[in-house]
Amino acid sequence: MGDFSAIDVSASGLSAQRRRLDTIADNIANAETTRTERGGPYRRRQVVFEEIASRELGQQGVKGVKVSQVTEDARSPRLVYRPGHPDADANGYVAMPNVSIVEEMVDMMSATRSYEANAAALNASKAMARKALELGRR
Repeated sequence: MGDFSAIDVSASGLSAQRRRLDTIADNIANAETTRTERGGPYRRRQVVFEEIASRELGQQGVKGVKVSQVTEDARSPRLVYRPGHPDADANGYVAMPNVSIVEEMVDMMSATRSYEANAAALNASKAMARKALELGRR
């Protein structure tokens, strides 16, 4: 492992978890969106992580993580009885997004904790590098 490989790995984790948090925020913001440009209700999105090959970071044996894609949840929309809603069908049901606020909050807590763990690892790596430089000066 090189001098900055731990920092690179932590930085890749920070970037990936930030993208995950952004996606969760989009889901929460659109939890009531019944009409999109493509038609129909908003569909929940999820990030898919993929490991970074050693050569992508330029160091032997070092890995990281990246977001390989953002996918749409395949679950069907929830049908809610709201006969006065402009998007209600003939029976008074509105197709609502397949977003569960509870599920999004759990995912947000998980992503936040992962982000914090990567930040702590990054800070520890920086502190060790700083100490190594101090030892080299003596």
